[in-house]
Amino acid sequence: MTAVEATPAPALHRDRRFRTFWIGETVSQFGDRISELALPLIAVSLLAVTPAQVSVLTALIWLPNLLGLFLGAWVDQRTHKRRLLIAADLIRAAVLLSLPVAYLFDAVTLTQLYLVALLTGAGAVLFAMARQAFFVALVPRSAYVDATSKLSMSRSLSFIAGPAVGGGLVQALTAPIAIVVDAVSFLGSALLLGRIPVTEAPPPPRRSSTLALVREGLVLVFRHPVLRAALGCTSTVNFFTFIATALLVLYASRDLGLSAGAIGIALGGGALGGLAGAALAPRVSRAIGLGRTAMIGVVLFPAPLALTALISGPTWAKVAMLAAIELVSSVGVMLMDVNLNALLTAVTPDDARGRRAGAYSAVNYGIRPLGALVGGALGTTIGLRPTLVIAGLGGTLAVFWLLASPVRHIATIDDPVA
Repeated sequence: MTAVEATPAPALHRDRRFRTFWIGETVSQFGDRISELALPLIAVSLLAVTPAQVSVLTALIWLPNLLGLFLGAWVDQRTHKRRLLIAADLIRAAVLLSLPVAYLFDAVTLTQLYLVALLTGAGAVLFAMARQAFFVALVPRSAYVDATSKLSMSRSLSFIAGPAVGGGLVQALTAPIAIVVDAVSFLGSALLLGRIPVTEAPPPPRRSSTLALVREGLVLVFRHPVLRAALGCTSTVNFFTFIATALLVLYASRDLGLSAGAIGIALGGGALGGLAGAALAPRVSRAIGLGRTAMIGVVLFPAPLALTALISGPTWAKVAMLAAIELVSSVGVMLMDVNLNALLTAVTPDDARGRRAGAYSAVNYGIRPLGALVGGALGTTIGLRPTLVIAGLGGTLAVFWLLASPVRHIATIDDPVA
């Protein structure tokens, strides 16, 4: 072990730059939770959409990830990643504000909802591609797991309070007006990012075309044993969980008869598991190893979704059951995400972070629209409850990618196996 590796991770909560970045991400995450509830509720309540139409709405949010192949290569050639992050925030704020404006003039249409979903998705992809390089400029390697855990805790907190607040805002103000909160959160994130002093290293001299850089990103992801296994795992689990995600609000609203506020309370209560999972992930990883912790999370994440089909009884029982299922699932997703994301950051070369993220996201997130569309088709043909069972059980198959790879032997990000 080198002297650098032996140095303990710094106290990130005392680092003003990371703290500002952390606050900005937290603000934005809370706004996102409101829109994730409000967008499908606009479609369901104002436009009376079918299961297939609401699945298309979910699919369009993730479809721009297919552009990540080219966007990641382009981002690698840019020096000022912070400017790209700010631009992504401002684009999403402007697009979201178009919805309340249209609502005030009684002009909201399904076409506009589709465009908002597509453009906010594109902004999210740009942010994600630039975020990788910005993250490593702020955080030392020894603190990757700790920093990822802290950011994931904020995400989990947003899932706890965001849906409940979002449900209340939707009921009090209507869904289109509630979306203003998300737009404001992006403006806040952009403001905070602008206050972070950071030295961004210029990219190496460009020796390849954009298409060649895209190919390099794909080759890196598919040939590296850790990256390949992680991609296969997360893509599989994303495909199946998005079969459920595309239909969950529709199922809770129509089949279970829950109000927007009740749905928000159930999802928010269940998200407590995400907070616990994010906090526990570094400790569990140190105790049993990074790879084993990730594999436990991969199973715990989708499996409980199958039980969603069994929810019945009075309203309080439905809310409690939905919250319990979401709680266990949220623990699982954090055990998986915190450890795999830290591992991906550690094994990616510094000069290839954008194109690696682009290639990885194009497959990992690009498969989500397919899962959403399959969910809509299955929900229409065989019903919502059987579709949720297929989603939960199918998602557990993702663990076999890690079992058949070096990941299961990796104890820490500095493990030679990595």
